[in-house]
Amino acid sequence: MKRCPDCGRDYNDDSLSFCLDDGAELLFGPATDEPATAIMPSEQVSNEQATQTFDQISRAHPITETGLAPVLPAKNSIIAAMIGIIVISALGIGSYLYYARGPGKQFDSIAVMPFANETGNSDMDYLSDGMTESLIRALSQLPEISVKARSSVFRYKGKDSDAKSVAKELGVQAVLNGSVSQRGDRIILNLELINGENENVIWADQYDRNASELVALQNDIARDVSRTLRSKLTAADQQKIANNYTTNPEAYRLYLQGRFYWNKREENDFRRSIEYFDQAVAIDPKYALAHAGLADAYALLATFGYMPPREGSPKALQYARQAMALDPTLAEPHTTIAYLSQTYSYDLEAAEVEFKRAIELNPSYATAHQWYAEMLTCSGRFDEALAEFHRALELEPLSLPINWDLSRFYYMSRRYDESLAQHRKTIELDPGFARAHRTFSELYKVKGDYANAIEERARYFDLISQPKEAALIRSTFAKGGWPGFLRLLTGSRSVLTDSNNGWVAAKAYIDLGDKDNAFAELNKLYEIHGSSLGWLKVEPQLDPLRGDPRFDELLRKTGFTK
Repeated sequence: MKRCPDCGRDYNDDSLSFCLDDGAELLFGPATDEPATAIMPSEQVSNEQATQTFDQISRAHPITETGLAPVLPAKNSIIAAMIGIIVISALGIGSYLYYARGPGKQFDSIAVMPFANETGNSDMDYLSDGMTESLIRALSQLPEISVKARSSVFRYKGKDSDAKSVAKELGVQAVLNGSVSQRGDRIILNLELINGENENVIWADQYDRNASELVALQNDIARDVSRTLRSKLTAADQQKIANNYTTNPEAYRLYLQGRFYWNKREENDFRRSIEYFDQAVAIDPKYALAHAGLADAYALLATFGYMPPREGSPKALQYARQAMALDPTLAEPHTTIAYLSQTYSYDLEAAEVEFKRAIELNPSYATAHQWYAEMLTCSGRFDEALAEFHRALELEPLSLPINWDLSRFYYMSRRYDESLAQHRKTIELDPGFARAHRTFSELYKVKGDYANAIEERARYFDLISQPKEAALIRSTFAKGGWPGFLRLLTGSRSVLTDSNNGWVAAKAYIDLGDKDNAFAELNKLYEIHGSSLGWLKVEPQLDPLRGDPRFDELLRKTGFTK
């Protein structure tokens, strides 16, 4: 057993070297009022010195299981010698472990792996996933610690990956594994923090709490993990990780369910997430994160084409502003407002102000860097955009959306070979990532490789479970070639299913040499505030329209002339 000499807290885990409460060096000894024996001297001593020290101590106060015993009689000298050997060995092993880790070593980076759901009920995935995401959010509030975001770590969900490989792939020093189980109304969480370099267990603990204590449990976990990573935390750090934004366990549970479905990124799941976020807000109207969840859901419904922009975007702005009013320190609502300023209002100046504020509040929020990079790309500020993309990828190297967005950046900046390589890298990360196949089709088109352009477009529809549309694309190209496919895009809209259809049709009309209808489609898109129009200034396929007064007027109306 170890004990903190400052606060008196006892520890059964002999692998710990420092107190989790105050960072003091732990001493080896029982929880008694007797002096404890330090497991480590302040400086490493020779074996001879250690032996002499032990001899002096053992002669005066030999050690027993319960503490310091009376002086042993001479006939027990053999036993005393054996104890001496054991203690010296323990000191040697402890010294090795202590100096191998380093005195007070602090870990600067961590990957919180998806907690395993061991409840036996798949409906509880929202809890294991949600607690993982909440811990990631809490730890990311500490500026000294780099925490890999959800999109990177959740690629490992359900996979048997060792800590050393994960640490190398993600570039982190420590890996946290966890599992969630349930016994009646009680939630049991087992955690294990592992050194990614040598796979030694740094710290482990089990939490057994009533479901009504879910908010407090999350706070305790964040506190204990952060204290293990950093030997000392400032008062400001402790306040940051303790902020759960609600004290109501039911509101918190509903929020976790809302995020669970929002992360699936499909229309029905977005709508289901809204139901849960709404319920959370109804229980706790001051729950800033739940308001931010509603903002994110409506924003992506609108920009993904699942809801008319004029309907979804204003709702997203409303909820983002409410979240920001409730907690001005949240980076997420600033990021959402910035994103909508760019994609809905076409106000790049306002967007940049909000992006910079979001990054100031949370420099580790990769989505803010990613979307800011998009905005800079739309402005034609390619060098700045690339720097932001690189920063986002430093934070989330395996993020599919960020890797995909980088491939679009190379396309928009006309670096087609680099876009080709980045598209392939993204698809290697996940061949089922549909959006990458759709933009890959656009890249092949500008390179004049129409056969691959068709196949990638058809593959996109295969992946979003629209096989009829995929088959129609292939058969149309087989019969009528590229012009036949273009007429399909500008005629029947059976293969176009979202609010950005006008963007696709406008580019098809350009290929057919019909500028009048191309401008008609672009102006319709402007009227409905279609998000694709944000690429107006840099889209390569619009080059044939540049120099036309109608194009200059469209640039002026959208504000992209600046």
